[in-house]
Amino acid sequence: MAKTLSSLLFLALICGSVLHSTGSVSRPISDAHRSAAVELFVPNQDGSFASLEETYEALRAFQILATENTVFKHDTICQTISDKLGLSDLPTSDVFYALKIKGILGCRTGSIQGIISRLQSVVKESNALLELYYALGGLLSIKEQGNDIVLSDADGAFHAIKALSQSDGRWRYDTNSAESSTFAAGIALEALAAVVSLAGSDIDQSKISVVKNDISKLFDTIKRYDDGSLYFDEKHVDINQYKGPLATSASVVTGLTAFASISSSKLTIGGDKILGLAKFFLSTGVPGTPKDLFYQIDSLSHLETNKVSIPLILSLPATVLSLTSKDQLKVEVTTVFGSAAPPLTVSLVQVLDSNSKQVTSFDKKELQFDPENKIHYLDISPLKIDVGKYTLVFEVSVKENVDLYATGGRNSVTAFFTGLIKVDKAEIAISDSDSSSESVQKLDLSKDASISLSANHLQKMRLSFQLSTPLGHSFKPHQIIVKLRHESKVEHLFVHESSSRQFKLNLNFLGLVDKLYYLSGKYDIELVIGDAAMENSFIRTLGSIDLDLPSPPEKSTKPPAQPVDPLTRFGPKQEISHIFRQPEKKPPQQLSFVFTGLTVLPLLGFLVGVMLMGGNLKKFPSSAVPAGFAILFHLGISAVLLLYALFWLKLDLFTTLKVLGILGAFLLFVGHRTLSYLASSSAKQKAA
Repeated sequence: MAKTLSSLLFLALICGSVLHSTGSVSRPISDAHRSAAVELFVPNQDGSFASLEETYEALRAFQILATENTVFKHDTICQTISDKLGLSDLPTSDVFYALKIKGILGCRTGSIQGIISRLQSVVKESNALLELYYALGGLLSIKEQGNDIVLSDADGAFHAIKALSQSDGRWRYDTNSAESSTFAAGIALEALAAVVSLAGSDIDQSKISVVKNDISKLFDTIKRYDDGSLYFDEKHVDINQYKGPLATSASVVTGLTAFASISSSKLTIGGDKILGLAKFFLSTGVPGTPKDLFYQIDSLSHLETNKVSIPLILSLPATVLSLTSKDQLKVEVTTVFGSAAPPLTVSLVQVLDSNSKQVTSFDKKELQFDPENKIHYLDISPLKIDVGKYTLVFEVSVKENVDLYATGGRNSVTAFFTGLIKVDKAEIAISDSDSSSESVQKLDLSKDASISLSANHLQKMRLSFQLSTPLGHSFKPHQIIVKLRHESKVEHLFVHESSSRQFKLNLNFLGLVDKLYYLSGKYDIELVIGDAAMENSFIRTLGSIDLDLPSPPEKSTKPPAQPVDPLTRFGPKQEISHIFRQPEKKPPQQLSFVFTGLTVLPLLGFLVGVMLMGGNLKKFPSSAVPAGFAILFHLGISAVLLLYALFWLKLDLFTTLKVLGILGAFLLFVGHRTLSYLASSSAKQKAA
């Protein structure tokens, strides 16, 4: 069982190294995100959320993911929205989220003219960016729900927001803010887009051009990861206003796409930057908090359909390919939500090893397209790729509407190629310390062996073999370990060293006597060879070696205490068979009857004696009270006799003594009263 457990652990380590080495892969939104939304957006028992903001984020996420959730009680939420919008002192932010929720659920509320007037007033009087954002967003939601709204002073609102912009493309939250914010820039762009949408007449195009220039400056501050993903982050803001890269990037993307939708001309933002942002959101995987999941889903929904560039994501359904099974290289190109891409071609242009060197020279290979499964595929056998980790460089070319999509030109993806590794020339030998003589035995490492060796501390053991890839190249695996296990369960590990094409391990027992704790006896030999790219990684039992080591010196290191097997410590114990004492031999039944009769004779003698002495009840008290005490006294005597019988049959000594104490006190009282009456009666008769 221990060997099976170690084998499973070994294979788990190999699989883990494959997953770790491939790194993070950008995959489109999948069912995993839908499952996460169900788990993260959990309402209260009444179907509501803690705030209107949380309610909107949950409903918006499920709307984007096209996922139904019966836990949400729409009637309860709509009733809450109706009640909230009826409050005159409701914060502008809550008005904004209430109107957003109303648009998603189609809630019916009362007249909203008062809300429109209030939001128009906020736009006219406020200079704070967030207040303007919530007010303009609320008015835009009302307009999108079929109401005719025209902003009374669109130029003034545009100017109030633009006045908070900075030279680097970032924005301040208000005129009193000392620091500018990238997150605020996204909010400002979204607010400006709302101003243009609500304006009664066209906004001066020169103002639009100035904002476009601000956007270009803002994108100059974008940051890059090594995998090509791009993101925005704050520079110098108050700790209370810091949002993090995910929230900041989501704000910029939302503002960018909103402003692009109202611009009459296309924004000059490179498609590679839009694709880099999409890769950043997808590379986060499945976020673990509702807020982060909302930021990811909402921002990607804006990138899915925008007027700047629609990013196309190239991904591999399988990043581990088997050369033995002749797996095909399969590539998917979709939008961020997995929708089908437009007609395009995918070509493999380079294959780079872990040192970024091209491993094989070939002309650009165009992948074939499977229209039924929407997969591009390529047979990799002609490429002569060997086992190992490689970087595949693809080129994606859109056939139509080239300016509408962002492919990133060349896309690099990490993949693992696995195969069977050939093991030859395996042998094990015992030699003298001067190598004057050597006993060699051949090994077949395709299966376990059962060789038997013997050596003393003046000899050496050599284990050697060769490993080669399917293409005949020398192969150096991640792990080559030889394990010696003493019969006392003490284990020793030794690592192989490679020399050219040969792997060789030399154990000089004279130098290892201290490490082996001077333990003579039988040692089992085990060989471990494993690698992420090696399909036939194995743990082989080679046999055993009987070592004759010198006696340990007085101050030598003692072998470590071996861990106790949990099965022997906590497993089922040996069953204990109890042997009871044989019952003693009982007397004959007739003798028992005779003895019982003899015990009854004193009672019969007592009754006969009473009759002969003329016993009677003439002196039994006749008055009511004394007669009552006399009756209780006799009942008490009877109770004591009954108690003795119960003690004989059932009760224990302590219970009997406890009850007897109570009865004794009772008999003392009633007996004293009875005897006092009899003594008084006798004295009166004598006096008479």
